[in-house]
Amino acid sequence: MKEFLAGAPILSIVVFLPLAGAAIMALIPSDRTRFHRWFALWISVATFLLALLLLPGVSSFGEFSHQERYLWIPQLGINYHLGVDGISVVLLLFSSLDLVLFYVFWEGVLIPMYLLIGIWGSGRRIYAAMKFVLYTVVGSFLMLVAIIGLYVYSSHYGVGTFDFLRLREISLPGNLQTWFFLAFGLAFAIKVPIFPFHTWLPDAHTEAPTAGSVLLAGVLLKMGTYGLIRFSIGLFPEAAVRFAPLMMGLGVIGIIYGALVCVAQRDLKRLVAYSSVAHMGFVVLGLFAFNVQGEVGAVIQMVNHGVSTGALFLLVGMLYARRHTRELGAFGGLAQPMPVYFNFFLIVMLSSVGLPALNGFVGEFLILMGGIQADWLLGGIAVFGVVLAAVYLLYMFKQVFFGPCANPANRQLRDLSLREVAVLVPLVLIIFWIGLFPRPCLRVIEPAVKSTVQRVQQHIYRTYESSTGSIGGSLLALDIRAYSLEGGSEN
Repeated sequence: MKEFLAGAPILSIVVFLPLAGAAIMALIPSDRTRFHRWFALWISVATFLLALLLLPGVSSFGEFSHQERYLWIPQLGINYHLGVDGISVVLLLFSSLDLVLFYVFWEGVLIPMYLLIGIWGSGRRIYAAMKFVLYTVVGSFLMLVAIIGLYVYSSHYGVGTFDFLRLREISLPGNLQTWFFLAFGLAFAIKVPIFPFHTWLPDAHTEAPTAGSVLLAGVLLKMGTYGLIRFSIGLFPEAAVRFAPLMMGLGVIGIIYGALVCVAQRDLKRLVAYSSVAHMGFVVLGLFAFNVQGEVGAVIQMVNHGVSTGALFLLVGMLYARRHTRELGAFGGLAQPMPVYFNFFLIVMLSSVGLPALNGFVGEFLILMGGIQADWLLGGIAVFGVVLAAVYLLYMFKQVFFGPCANPANRQLRDLSLREVAVLVPLVLIIFWIGLFPRPCLRVIEPAVKSTVQRVQQHIYRTYESSTGSIGGSLLALDIRAYSLEGGSEN
């Protein structure tokens, strides 16, 4: 097995196996739906299992493993360069180490999502699809300009490259870092989405089919947060330090704003959509806390959000398929006719609340530790966001499941089928596994995060020495020790 792992281009197989499967399915007549479903399932399972094979080879020193590098457009210094570290491998995605390759696939995501929303969506699907594409394209254009600018600047060093590993070794002047950070940061902020760039998300989620909503929550939003930690922070650490208070502040505003909108929502799907704004605000807060606890918590929370919110969208979609409405007022007392559905919804809802022993607690607790350590005021406000999350999620749960089952349409609802249970069980198992045994995930993530944090902390020291207090006392007061999760947990 070790010889196979050493010699096989597993990353390339993981990238292109789904594409090959999609191409084969396109050649099969559309009326063979049973074949399409089973073939898609097995391709997905095979891709997932291959991705798991990457875990044993991840470096314990924060370096990139399983690297594959092939010439693509050598005249321009563009390579097909893949690699994973502890941050990207737990997400089972995001392996590009060449900026042009990253940009090509970043833009490529728009096509299937536009089709999913625009063709199979509901109501105002065309409006939602166009809004999603236009928002993303505006940010992507600025990122492309910045990528070209990085290539031009690196050419002055005789390098002329788009390779991430080489670019991060080039020392960029502060003003140039600022412009590049803003260009990359806007593209990623739209995708996260960070307040106030979030307005495309509720419409996209509401009009998308259930599968589209799951993909949005589980994959697309993580593209933004991954881009922030990998490129915005990794390539422009000095600018990242300068903008950290602003980014943390926007993250906290997103937490409170998203939670307050959820409290007022009466559409189940829009409620879950706005909860994503709040949850991703926690991730942004952790990323820009610039300590190991905060960033490890942010990475694990990316995984948690994909699992828990993806499961919530599945559950809402299953209910909508039975009742053809998402209005909270149309439900009540569903615990009686749908006890299995009730139990699955309870577990997933509590994981989103952040109940101890479930996955959401691990990420939120680490983020709040890191956030309070970096800025006690912003961290304290974020704690209030956790309380608000419990308010709107428990209220939603009460409205749907408790009280009398007065509506005759609700009394006739059938419980989950075996197929639906089979879809939800793996997600629930992951929720419990991360909640009860987070250490394996944390051990994979921590070395890569430490490498990133230590690089940024060098710039924090440098900035502090040159201009004490200019960044804001709260950020500079953070504990810059090379904190170890392992040591911290023992003390």
